[in-house]
Amino acid sequence: MATYKEIFGTNIEVLASDPANPVTGQVWYNSTDNVVKGAAATTAGAWATGGNLNTARGDLGNAGTQTAALAFGGEIGPITGATESYNGSSWTEVNDLNLVRYALAGGGTQTSAIGAGGETIPFTNAAETWNGTCWTTVASLNTTRTAMGGAGADNTNAIVFGGNAPPNTQTVTESWNGTSWTEVADLNTGRWRLGSCGSSNVNALGFGANPVPGVGALTESWNGTSWTEVADLNTARYEPGGAGTNTLALAFGGTADPPVYGNTEEYNGTSWSETTNLSTARERLGGAGTQPAAIAFGGYIATTTAATEEWTGAGSPLTVTFTDS
Repeated sequence: MATYKEIFGTNIEVLASDPANPVTGQVWYNSTDNVVKGAAATTAGAWATGGNLNTARGDLGNAGTQTAALAFGGEIGPITGATESYNGSSWTEVNDLNLVRYALAGGGTQTSAIGAGGETIPFTNAAETWNGTCWTTVASLNTTRTAMGGAGADNTNAIVFGGNAPPNTQTVTESWNGTSWTEVADLNTGRWRLGSCGSSNVNALGFGANPVPGVGALTESWNGTSWTEVADLNTARYEPGGAGTNTLALAFGGTADPPVYGNTEEYNGTSWSETTNLSTARERLGGAGTQPAAIAFGGYIATTTAATEEWTGAGSPLTVTFTDS
């Protein structure tokens, strides 16, 4: 029988982590996971299992990319300020938030992020920025609220929108410039527990909402000046995860109280299309990354979960693990 080297002209590579952009047909040995992996062709997007969070939780803040993500805060029963950093394979505990909270908005990168608002019981308007090592308390939001949408480029450029400050569902949008929060144009429809994504304070998308008739599928796009209602989600829900920008987005998970969804939808700037479901259906999960390379982590099923899944977009190679079965 011919060997791999005789067929392909090289030995199987030994790598400490999976390659960032594997070529279809490429095979390697992951010395960290102690398994042989390969890149398989795929015509539809797919979710693959990633490393579990150290602390299972839901309603957590999120920032970063698929291979460099940040998870912070959340609820595990008690409220937590735990922060974890993801390297594409595993999560590492780093310094906690100064104020423990859940249902906060987040955005930015793994080394330059922001978290704002949320619940400490009662609600808070406190904001903190992350520099890759520790959290620093900065200027507070103008409007105290929880369960908002959020997006950002880094800890000097972010946006927070919607949310809840009983008895009022919020339309308020606030933009962060690294020093202070400024109120800008409101959402067209007030809502909370919405999914969100975006790349800066001039590029954001909000979708889904709390279970009020007529708003669970609504999507609004932010261009730095105003919000515009665009195509509805196919599956109305609240508390989904999100990744991407206002023209190329991914929405996943969520609930309609019940059921809990694993549904995943892709947005192309014009319409939403249903695609491959999450392996673990859940709500109140974290999400980060881009439409072709997203990450989903944490959330609630019947209880909190630590599960992490990585999304490979349509047409891209999918990393698979070889077994002897």
